[in-house]
Amino acid sequence: MQQKTTNQKAWFLVLPVLILVAFSAVIPLMTVVNYSVQDTFGNNQFFWAGLEWFEEMLSDERMWNALQRQLMFSGIILVIEIPLGIFVALNMPKSGLWSSFCLVVMSLPLLIPWNVVGTIWQIFGRVDIGLLGHALEAIGINYNYTQNTVSAWITIIVMDVWHWTSLVALLAFAGLKSIPDAYYQAARIDQASRWKVFRFIELPKMMGVLMIAILLRFMDSFMIYTEPFVVTGGGPGNATTLLSIDLVKMALGQFDLGPAAAFSLMYFLVILLISWVFYTVMVNLDKKDL
Repeated sequence: MQQKTTNQKAWFLVLPVLILVAFSAVIPLMTVVNYSVQDTFGNNQFFWAGLEWFEEMLSDERMWNALQRQLMFSGIILVIEIPLGIFVALNMPKSGLWSSFCLVVMSLPLLIPWNVVGTIWQIFGRVDIGLLGHALEAIGINYNYTQNTVSAWITIIVMDVWHWTSLVALLAFAGLKSIPDAYYQAARIDQASRWKVFRFIELPKMMGVLMIAILLRFMDSFMIYTEPFVVTGGGPGNATTLLSIDLVKMALGQFDLGPAAAFSLMYFLVILLISWVFYTVMVNLDKKDL
């Protein structure tokens, strides 16, 4: 048997990307690691602090409270957006002009920058000039996201659902389109109900893309910063101060570089761990399908 010739020259095509990643990710990460184990009295004079900042962060009630709010926000987002995205995908036209139109409409929210989304909902929810806030106030509903904790949470959750449900719907739609017509024909012959078609045909075939959707939405919601910061600034009080907002306040507002660096590394490790768990689950699902 003739042996296949190995050509390693293709790595030169990847080299520019590797260099770019080194400057944009690895070097800043090493800088954060450096700050997390050092302390300073000013004048750019640093001394070794060891794990002091990590111990301080692990015993900091403020960080744990922000983590609880972050987990609650991400959990609510997943509970709403995943079923809603599946429902939208199931009811979209599968082919024809209307299908293309629906795909374009569903893609529009994803094209809007994050800071613009925050600004839109900040104005939209204002009681004095915002359509939503003024309408709710007119019908007697006490709504003010700048003063009421429940209103602030509802605002940032509805904003995120409006912005990102389209991503789940598009991924679920792609999974549905990959199902062969023979499956539906067999279901019609067996006179299967609509629920059974979804339960035994559509849902199993969508499971791969749904895992990707859950991973993307969880990670993005866990790292969210711009939209809630623009709308509420973390308020009222600390009601919507998520992990990312708390980290920015610590690093830039208080200029506590050591604690902020330790905080960001723990933040990164949590995200990395959850990504690994999702990756493991998805690989196991793929093996079962094979």
